[in-house]
Amino acid sequence: MMDWRPPGYKLTTNELVHAIFDSNSHAGKLLVKATLGEVELFADAKSWNAILWLIANTLKIDNVPVYSGEELGQLKSCLPIVWRTG
Repeated sequence: MMDWRPPGYKLTTNELVHAIFDSNSHAGKLLVKATLGEVELFADAKSWNAILWLIANTLKIDNVPVYSGEELGQLKSCLPIVWRTG
């Protein structure tokens, strides 16, 4: 019996930003396909730190971050991305 796996793609930090914030970008379309199980996405764990920095420093109301640390953790766990270290 052969195990079937969808094609895999590794996202750079820039591609990850586009995937999350621009659904019309190539990376955004890959993120949708990953949600549907059509592709498998990988990213370096350090790329998530860049996303955290971007969200924490740009998405604010009255100089207060819009998302709590817990909400950001939930976002990370909901993304169809395999986070790689090293």
